Amino acid sequence: AHWEEDVPTFTAALDPPLIYDYYGFPKESYEIQYPAKGQPDFARMLKEQLQKEGIKTNLSFERGFDHGMFVPLKIMYPNADIPVVQLSLATSLDPEFHIAMGRAIRKLPYAGDNVLLIGSGFSFHNMKAFFAQPNTDITQKNRDFDNWLQATMSSKDMSEEDRQKNLIHWNEAPSAEFCHPRNEHLLPLHVCYGAAGRASDEAFSLQILDKQASMFLWNA
Repeated sequence: AHWEEDVPTFTAALDPPLIYDYYGFPKESYEIQYPAKGQPDFARMLKEQLQKEGIKTNLSFERGFDHGMFVPLKIMYPNADIPVVQLSLATSLDPEFHIAMGRAIRKLPYAGDNVLLIGSGFSFHNMKAFFAQPNTDITQKNRDFDNWLQATMSSKDMSEEDRQKNLIHWNEAPSAEFCHPRNEHLLPLHVCYGAAGRASDEAFSLQILDKQASMFLWNA
């Protein structure tokens, strides 16, 4: 959600630095270390796979890992003992295109073998609302969109055609553009859905900064 390029781009350095791409936080947050290795060979495989599916891609040997990578992985794998490749969004922010990106990744020969795909974004990302005084209007809009998202991603009764239509036309969902004034934090979910091609196996609902939020898990 924090890196956009004209065409999807993969990190391809062996030792990418960290990018502290946030502002106004305590100094300790700029001293976080997460020395995970990159995996250039896997980045090349991913690039070739997407291009095989007609999606132009690039490799970046200079780009580091931003907080969309190191914040969740520092919690999940605190020893930084897994190799990581990060993928940018496309600046078009086109939902259908990002689903197609995930679908191309799904066709990687060993995509389900020891590969973890994380869509690092947020199901609610209205920064002004995060820090506004709580009120019933914000709460209701937040719930309306999150309930729609939960139903779209987890309903086993919904056809994949309808699920994909919902995700492509996400901005028509209740209070969608209030919850996502810009959709860069939602689109990682589209990539994950494209890679899975089905309803999530598990759906989680939680509260973050007094806002209802959702996470979705697909098993291999």
